[in-house]
Amino acid sequence: MIIQGIGVSKGIAISKIIKLKSESLTVTSEKIVDIEKEIAKFREAVNSVIIELQAIRDLTVKEIDEKHAKIFDAYIEFADDPEISGEVEELIRNEKYNCAYALNVVEKSYLKMFKSMEDGYLKERVVDFKDVIKKITSSILGFSTISLKELKTKVIIVANDLSPSDAAQLNKSKVEGIITNVGSKTSHIAIMARSLKIPAIVGAKNITNIVHDGDMVLFDGFDGKIIVSPSEEDIETYKHKRQEQIKFDKIIDTFSEKESYTLDKKLVELASNIGGPEDLSNAIKSSADGVGLYRTEFLYMNKTNFPTEEEQFRDYKIVLQNMKNKKVIIRTLDIGGDKTLSYLKMDKEVNPFLGHRAIRLCLDNIPLFKTQLRALLKASIYGNLSIMFPMISTIDELRQAKEILNECKKELQNEGVKVSHEVKVGMMIELPSSAILADQFAKEVDFFSIGTNDLIQYSFAADRTNEKVAYLYQPLNPVILRLIKMVVEAGHKEGIWVGVCGEAASVQETAAIYLGLGIDEFSMNSSSILTIKFLFSKLKYSDMVEISNECLNKSTESQVEKIISAYLKKIYY
Repeated sequence: MIIQGIGVSKGIAISKIIKLKSESLTVTSEKIVDIEKEIAKFREAVNSVIIELQAIRDLTVKEIDEKHAKIFDAYIEFADDPEISGEVEELIRNEKYNCAYALNVVEKSYLKMFKSMEDGYLKERVVDFKDVIKKITSSILGFSTISLKELKTKVIIVANDLSPSDAAQLNKSKVEGIITNVGSKTSHIAIMARSLKIPAIVGAKNITNIVHDGDMVLFDGFDGKIIVSPSEEDIETYKHKRQEQIKFDKIIDTFSEKESYTLDKKLVELASNIGGPEDLSNAIKSSADGVGLYRTEFLYMNKTNFPTEEEQFRDYKIVLQNMKNKKVIIRTLDIGGDKTLSYLKMDKEVNPFLGHRAIRLCLDNIPLFKTQLRALLKASIYGNLSIMFPMISTIDELRQAKEILNECKKELQNEGVKVSHEVKVGMMIELPSSAILADQFAKEVDFFSIGTNDLIQYSFAADRTNEKVAYLYQPLNPVILRLIKMVVEAGHKEGIWVGVCGEAASVQETAAIYLGLGIDEFSMNSSSILTIKFLFSKLKYSDMVEISNECLNKSTESQVEKIISAYLKKIYY
């Protein structure tokens, strides 16, 4: 039997499965007599869960990194939320509810509130919230939670979903792979699996109802194909494929000290996407040519109030100094849509992805914007800084942002603060409007960086985190290829370089085609750099120009995929 899911973490998995059943916690209403004893019981359960979460956070720092450990800051924030605890204790005092039932009532109230919100980021937080409440309820009822650290044999885990706390406790030596019913490429489990280098497939619909404990399963986390009860021939084929993958990984490690040249000697710049100074070690280890995208929103999202100018300056300075004069592109605050700040009041919007976000929000909050720009300019003397504005849709927005940047520069100079005169200013091309008007925007900036995730999302009017329209995430659709070609030609005509910093930059098929379209710089997760460097070493730029031009005249993504897959198969094998 073959089941198709969404491949989110590459690698071959071959093993028997174990299904993780979502334990149903039955909570009943019982009137209590000793109110203070019941409140003490609730507080004890909360404290034990906070201690457990802090231990999981520490484990994540050790096993993965600080960035992924920050997921559990949100968990601890929910568990330690005085408002939630206060509402539970009020129900215990006033209604004489037992604490498990009082917590259940409060949970339902919050879930109803979450459900009424359109914000994609908050929808992701619902999963975190429910996981925390389940842990507290389990502690109250005396149930122990599943420990994935105690697996005795190698298995593929099949579940409806896995929470970050489950993923952080995975015994990597025993877990061959992960398959879930739900999820997307940007879900927590997808991100954690990639970081742990465990093959994973999400969105496999109702696989938990199809397979049984002990069933043999094999899958490829690259293409999302799952084979249940495979034949001996299937197993041998995939075992061979896995050995080839291991050999390939050893080969690409040898590219860490090489520059990225194509066969016909075209030099291509490969940079890292980072979320903060904690990601620098991986960027440096991968021999990145620089930082192509520093997502500063994480600096804001991991705090309980706005980071000060000094706090921001310190982080930017660390990154610039450590990159040793390599180019560092820092994107200004990109909040809104699926990313919110608990301490920033934002009006509820029917469609936040099309609403008050990114540069729009900054231009309406100039003191907030200027604090970041001042910090960036103060840090500029410590390295090779480029500042990039997100989600620019009109020339007026771009000019206003540049004007505020110039105001900040003059203010700092008047204060006697040194500012580099070499700072480059660029913009992201994420919207069809900016792609179509690229010839005019190119006269106003030093570079373009194409955010493929949003460009695809807005071109097809399809939320990329929505499983039901995931099929419309088509980075090789001729529509997207034509927009990219238009941007490249407009940029090059004005003598500026054009990069790509979306997810598509790290996928071999799209990277090859985009290279042929004339993209100058590819910025991606550090872990993908050596693979793309190896790929480019096997390509002829002249061939890719010819193939990409052919693909521009096709009408469907499948036609383009067929062309590029055939070419890559030929050069690899």
